[in-house]
Order: sequence, then structure tokens, then C-alpha cells
Amino acid sequence: MKNIGQMMKQAQQMQQKMAEMQAKLDQVEVSGSSGGGLVTLTLNGKAEIRRVKIDPSLADPAEIEVLEDLILAAFNDAKAKVETHVADEMAKLTGGLKLPPGIKLPF
Repeated sequence: MKNIGQMMKQAQQMQQKMAEMQAKLDQVEVSGSSGGGLVTLTLNGKAEIRRVKIDPSLADPAEIEVLEDLILAAFNDAKAKVETHVADEMAKLTGGLKLPPGIKLPF
């Protein structure tokens, strides 16, 4: 019975640490860019867009499709960085223990 009590206590501590990590993710900002820096997006740790910066040279209506592609590429770049950051933080939290397949952190 002592082991079960310890396991429950560890589970509660892990849950508390996960909640703290989720709160910290709101404060994290990661930027991704495309087009050699012509488009930059900044996301928080939950992959929500915080800022969009577009070089004025891209504001040509004839080039709107290029601009759309660059925004998409910048978002994907920033999102990949957020996912890496979250995975790193999770590894710190779990001591390197990987989550079972199919279990992901909520964003």
C-alpha cells in the first residue's frame, strides 16, 4: 500500500508541474520566418499567433499569392519551433521519459 500512496503523490506532483508548464507556455514567444525574413510570425507556446510582420515590399496586389505562401511557410516554421520547445520542456518535466504513442500535450 505504501507504493500506491507514493505513486499517487508522484502523479499529483506531475499533474501540478504540467499545469505550471501549461501556464508558462502562454508567456513563451517563438518566431518563424520565410522569404529571407520578409515575413515573420510570432507564436506563443500554445501555437497561437501573437504578431505578424510583413516587409512593405510584399504589399503588391499582384503578388498576393506569393505573400500567402510566405505567411504559410512562416507559420509552419514557427509552429515547428513551438513543438520543439514544448517537447524539450516535457522532457525536462518527465526526466526524459517519453509519452506513450498517441498521447500529446494539449495546446
